[in-house]
Amino acid sequence: MEVLPKALEVDEKSPESKDLLPSQTASSLCISSRSESVWTTGPRSNWEIYRKPIVIMSVGGAILLFGVVITCLAYTLKLGEKSLNVLKMIGPAFLSLGLMMMVCGLVWVPIIKKKQKQRQKSVFFQNLKSFFLNR
Repeated sequence: MEVLPKALEVDEKSPESKDLLPSQTASSLCISSRSESVWTTGPRSNWEIYRKPIVIMSVGGAILLFGVVITCLAYTLKLGEKSLNVLKMIGPAFLSLGLMMMVCGLVWVPIIKKKQKQRQKSVFFQNLKSFFLNR
């Protein structure tokens, strides 16, 4: 059993002492959250917003080009039967994987733009609401 420091020892007779125990509240859980939350405010640069889709599209493009090169080599080089079969299988696999990653990145960009517009509207309505309620 874990030993608590003297300041955190709980007297079971007093109900107030239970409030002194460290607990996980919404604010402490928010820190470990991976998603963006309402708690994070402040402007973000375009690079911070679009970094992940750009990286996904770049990696997808590189894999796509690698697949194109392997496929071209498979049909232009005179290799052994085994090597030729391997290249003919791997080339299209890299082509499809690269294309899939590029499409995922391209689709991600409009989703982020829509999310940013919704966030701006939400902030606007929150400010409007607080303006009228604070009068």
